[in-house]
Amino acid sequence: MDRRLIIAIDGYASCGKSTFARAIASELNYIYIDSGAMYRAVTLYCIRKGYLVGGEPRTERIIEDLAEIHISFIYNSDIGSYETFLNSENVEREIRSIEVSSFVSRISQIHEVRARMVELQRQIGVFKGIVMDGRDIGTVVFPDADLKIFMTASVDIRAKRRFDELRGRNIDVDLEEVRMNIISRDIADENRDISPLRRADDAIVLDNSRMTVAQQMEWVMKIISQKLNENRN
Repeated sequence: MDRRLIIAIDGYASCGKSTFARAIASELNYIYIDSGAMYRAVTLYCIRKGYLVGGEPRTERIIEDLAEIHISFIYNSDIGSYETFLNSENVEREIRSIEVSSFVSRISQIHEVRARMVELQRQIGVFKGIVMDGRDIGTVVFPDADLKIFMTASVDIRAKRRFDELRGRNIDVDLEEVRMNIISRDIADENRDISPLRRADDAIVLDNSRMTVAQQMEWVMKIISQKLNENRN
């Protein structure tokens, strides 16, 4: 019986999904799949190819090229983290640029792009031993995941976390503005036409409003131990 798991983490914006998922992957020596980085990599590809004209994506050209886009994650022991590779090129730094951030939302809304990303994500997960976070991982990408977690926290808590993160990067923002942005993102995520945010029926809810990362890890490792024991039997 395969003892390695597929762990899917979904939830609302600014719940700390990526931090949580990375910590789990590190603890278990699993691959961490950053779904957001994959869409950023596609966006970078489109920028390089000139498929964004006046900020508008040339959808037909993008769709024609999708089979040529290959994304993988390779562990860098120097930094203790996985990095994103686009067609065998390390693009981890480039995909975090302001230019990519400005266009990734437009690219990720293309149905065919999402379908291609799901295909690649499933290819990476074929041998299990992965942790992936996003908005539709447990419902669309890995509906048969061994463990599904749906993360949530109060709007005020999430706004304060995001506010502190931005201020820590010397970005001047207003707390109420951040709060309203999170509310808007929640509404958009829940009501989008393609893969809306929703909790899988068999997902375990984690409200981490009053939990540290260490407390979350203690909580999840008990569940994972139970899952691994079930697989042994």
